[in-house]
Amino acid sequence: MSVIDPRERAKAHAETRHVDFYAEALKASEAFRKEYQGRMNVVKGSEMPFERSPDGLIKHIINEKMNTKECCLDIYMQFLPPGKASGKHRHLSEEVFYVVEGRGYDLHWDVKFDCKDVMEFEWDEEPKRFEWEQGDFVYIPPYCIHKHVNADANNEARIIVINSRIIKPMGFDWFEQLENAEGY
Repeated sequence: MSVIDPRERAKAHAETRHVDFYAEALKASEAFRKEYQGRMNVVKGSEMPFERSPDGLIKHIINEKMNTKECCLDIYMQFLPPGKASGKHRHLSEEVFYVVEGRGYDLHWDVKFDCKDVMEFEWDEEPKRFEWEQGDFVYIPPYCIHKHVNADANNEARIIVINSRIIKPMGFDWFEQLENAEGY
C-alpha cells in the first residue's frame, strides 16, 4: 500500500476557481434533446437546396444547416456537366459516392504523412485513376486530394456524395479547395 503525501492531497484540493461546466453541459444536452424533436425526419426533394459551389453544382440532401435529425453525415447530389470535372479538394474525413447516372473517372492523389514533432503531409505527384459508371460505389480515403471527371462529352453525370461531419467537433475540420470547378 502506498502512502499519499499530504502536501499532494492539499494541492489536489486547493481551490483555483469555480465553474459550472458540468451543469451547463447537462442544460445544453436537455435543450438539444427538446430542439431535436422538432427537426425533420423526412427531407422532401423540394426542401433540398441547390448550391453553385467551388466544387461544382450540388443539391444538398442532408447538411448540418438543414435542421434534420441526421447529426453525423452530409449528403449531396453532385451534377457533373458533359465532359467536365468537379473542383479538386481534400478533407480529413473519408468520402464515398454512388454513381446515379453517367460514367467517368476519379483522380486521387494519395497522402503520405509522418508524425514526428509535427505532422508532415505529402501527396503523390501523379494521381491514381479510378473508372466509374452508373451503379458503382467509390471510396476516397481520408485527406486524399481528389476530383471527379465526367467522361461523357454529351451527357451529364450525377453522383451522391457522402461525408462524415463527426470529425469536425473533434477539431479536425481540415477541408481545402485546391482548384475550383470550371465556371465557378
